[in-house]
Amino acid sequence: HCLAVRAVCQREIDCDRGNGYSWKITLLRNYWKSKVKREWLSGKYSNIPSQHSLPEKSMYPMDVDTWGEILEAELER
Repeated sequence: HCLAVRAVCQREIDCDRGNGYSWKITLLRNYWKSKVKREWLSGKYSNIPSQHSLPEKSMYPMDVDTWGEILEAELER
């Protein structure tokens, strides 16, 4: 699971590990974020008609750099 999460959230994982978090805590902190981020990056939410069309688990607290990655991916589509 750690490697799958790191594939999507490398910067976040490296930052947490650099701050001294254990692998278990790092995984807990980033698991749902990686699932949501992967869906956003894949374009799953590119053409939604309104915010009411988003599934319940489509949002997760993410930092500005993560949203920047998502917006860059949208611009490239």
